Amino acid sequence: MSVEHEEMPFDVLFVGGGPACLAGAIRLMQLARENHMELEIALIEKGAEIGAHAVSGAILNPAALRELMPDYADRGYPMEGVVRGDAFYFLTPDRHYRIPFVPKQMHNTGHHIISLSRFTRWLGAVAEEMGVNVFPGFTGMEVLYGPDGRRIAGVRTGDKGMDKDGKPKTNFEPGIDLTARVVVFGEGARGSLMKDLAARLGLFAGREPQVFETGIKEVIQLPEENFFKASPINDIHLMGYPLGMDPPGGGFIYEMDGNRAAVGYLTALCYENPHLDPYEEFLKFKQHPFVADILKGGKVVEQGARTVSTGGLFSMPRLAVDGGMFIGGAAGMHNTPALKGIHVAMKSGMLAAEACLTALRQDRCDAETLGAYPRGFQESWAGREMIEGRNFAQGLAKKGILKLIYLGSQYLSGGRGVRDFMPLEEDFRTLVPAGKAVPPERVDPRTLDGILHIDKLTGVYLSKTLHREDQPPHLIVHDRDLCVRVCYPTYGSPCTRFCPGNVYEMASDEKTGRMQLKLNPSNCFHCKTCDIKDPYENITWTCPEGGEGPGYTLV
Repeated sequence: MSVEHEEMPFDVLFVGGGPACLAGAIRLMQLARENHMELEIALIEKGAEIGAHAVSGAILNPAALRELMPDYADRGYPMEGVVRGDAFYFLTPDRHYRIPFVPKQMHNTGHHIISLSRFTRWLGAVAEEMGVNVFPGFTGMEVLYGPDGRRIAGVRTGDKGMDKDGKPKTNFEPGIDLTARVVVFGEGARGSLMKDLAARLGLFAGREPQVFETGIKEVIQLPEENFFKASPINDIHLMGYPLGMDPPGGGFIYEMDGNRAAVGYLTALCYENPHLDPYEEFLKFKQHPFVADILKGGKVVEQGARTVSTGGLFSMPRLAVDGGMFIGGAAGMHNTPALKGIHVAMKSGMLAAEACLTALRQDRCDAETLGAYPRGFQESWAGREMIEGRNFAQGLAKKGILKLIYLGSQYLSGGRGVRDFMPLEEDFRTLVPAGKAVPPERVDPRTLDGILHIDKLTGVYLSKTLHREDQPPHLIVHDRDLCVRVCYPTYGSPCTRFCPGNVYEMASDEKTGRMQLKLNPSNCFHCKTCDIKDPYENITWTCPEGGEGPGYTLV
């Protein structure tokens, strides 16, 4: 079917509605005003509105925000609270121990507790007020290139109104070709366009592979009288149970406004046991006596899930190419030792904006001119944070006492540790066969009360996730026979466990009795764990129709 796509030209296009792109768009508009330039700037976001797909802890180091908007406090900034004290605990199955030493990167006193969904929605409103063309509900489906096939020229948005077989319905709307002199990609972790760009342009050549953690977060409404009312701490990080020391992972509990708490658990996707279910680990964490006492009397009001790129400096791609730049989580920018990435992402967007302005003024939007961005990032405080944490993920992936040796030596040596430029292993390669792994203890389903402790499907409901049923599938399983013939007997179909939304199920055919894979794509959180962890790289996550997916408002 031949479809004609309307073209909409801009000076600069930001792809993604997260903090990196929003800060970049705002900063570019500020610079344009300061230099008396009129620029057409656009920003697209696949969620139905800005913030609908944004989920994070979140503790915000306000360094970048202060640089971007010194008067943020007078502009309706939606802060949940200020960290008045932080604590670090180690959990055993039934006990908790406060660790007297909190690493310097995790000293958060004075930092801000925020809802990333609310924060990005506020940034989006600021951007619109300044004249940025903000387009929520538009997915970036294809990168457009110049005649040489390498210079980035824009992005084609997804078609709307297709049936499940890919045929146009009566309400069909073709995607739009958004062209720009510079395109800035900030899709977040494991962006689908970034995967295509990396394959075509070799963005990760000579780099270590990106590695990820899957985080599951809830906002819990607490009773009027709760733990935080009399506590000097309102920022809690926890390690140990239920994952133990291998693989990496841990939990957090932050006080939010209105007698609410942000509770989350992250599992590094380098885990080896194919029986492991990150959602089950989250439930075990919440049911630990110490955590349960903090959350007692609470009710889950919203849930979300997302992957975080934690590989650090050595897994970051080339940041500037002809016509394009890569920022924030899409480029793997995350201060993993500090468990924070929002401020680094914002700073990357702001530095990309400065490079944009220079390139537009010189009418040279090639890799050389845009190269001012990676140089500026390297010299900034954000770059210095990335350098200090350059080997952290590698040390964290070590086992037993080796983990402590590597991390301790890094802490004392400014990030170098026992050795520098430590290698990383891709997450999909780490599973051992199911027969060689012991299944973790499962959570008793009778303990799920549907109020404070909920199952996966209730979590999907509370995320307000919606997908139209009769559209082309956005989860592509390339070889379903491989799932049954190879993956099921070897690994026991780990997709049925690592997905927090219960998208994948193995069931026997009623007629033949043969096992088959069943998909529930309408449950998809857009976390992209399946795209990362499938041991055969047999699953590809693509964008569904624009505006679909989660509808976060609090996480």
